[in-house]
Amino acid sequence: MEGLGVTLPGFVAQLINFVLLLVILRAVAYKPIVKMLDERSERIRQSMERAEEIKAQAERTEAEFAQRIAEARREGQEIIGQAEKIAERLRQEETEKTRKLLEEQRERALEAIAREREAAVSELRKQVANLAVLAAGRAVGRSLDQESHQRLIREALAETEKLNVN
Repeated sequence: MEGLGVTLPGFVAQLINFVLLLVILRAVAYKPIVKMLDERSERIRQSMERAEEIKAQAERTEAEFAQRIAEARREGQEIIGQAEKIAERLRQEETEKTRKLLEEQRERALEAIAREREAAVSELRKQVANLAVLAAGRAVGRSLDQESHQRLIREALAETEKLNVN
C-alpha cells in the first residue's frame, strides 16, 4: 500500500487524529447539538401537548356551552309553560268571577222583581179594597167607618187569596 502513499505510521496517526476529532466533536459539538435537538424536540412535544389540552378544553367548553344552551331552552320552555298555566288559571278565575257576578245580578234582579210584584200586588189590593169599600158604601147607601173598612178589606183579601189558592 506504500505505492498508494499509505504507510502504517501515517495510517495510525490519521486514525488517532480521526478518533481524537470524534472525541472532541462529541464532547464539544455532538452533545450540545443533541442537547439542543432534544430541547427542541421537548418544546415541540410540550407545544403539541398544550395544543391537545387547548383543543380538549375547547371541546369541553363547547360541550358545556351547548349544555347551557339546552338548559336555557328547557328553562325557557318551563317558564312559558308556567306562564300558560298562570294565564289559564287567571282566565278561569275571571270566568268564575264573571259567572258569580252575573249570578248575583240575576238574584238581585229576581229579588227586585219580587219586591216590585209584591208592591204592585199590595197596591192593587189597596185599590181593590178601596173600590170594594166605595162600591159597598154606595150599595148600602152609607159610609163605613175606618174599623169597618179595615174589616171588610181583610175579609175581601182573605176571600181573594182563597180563590187564588184554588
